[in-house]
Amino acid sequence: MKKLIIALGILFTTSFVNEVYAQCNTEKHVEACIPKLQSGFTFLKSYSIDGQGGAKSKVEYSYVFTKGATYQVQICNDGEGTDGIVLTLYDSSRKQVASTKYQGSTLSGLNFPCQVTGIYYITFTFEGSANHCGGSVLGFKR
Repeated sequence: MKKLIIALGILFTTSFVNEVYAQCNTEKHVEACIPKLQSGFTFLKSYSIDGQGGAKSKVEYSYVFTKGATYQVQICNDGEGTDGIVLTLYDSSRKQVASTKYQGSTLSGLNFPCQVTGIYYITFTFEGSANHCGGSVLGFKR
């Protein structure tokens, strides 16, 4: 009887074990991204892009942009190019104002000349990403 209970316990436990994903080390990606800001841009903020192994379809942040400044966002990761990480920038009305998806390819960053002060949403989505992991930095210049 004891053996049966132990066997059932092991069977029950192993049947509900979830697949474990490697942890996403976003910090190393952020550190690699900071030097990629173009000359003249001042580092403002870093962003972790952790799609939790594909469990999350998007990662979103917000930041207040100021009229007259140009903002630059860069994406870094382990994969080829951006590894399917797409950055889309939305204004306070959730209208898309910029994207790294351009003419069938995905760019590793973008520059955005801000025309209106307000909250902007920086959204990262995963299109065919193998790692669902990366880092991003935001810089600005006047």
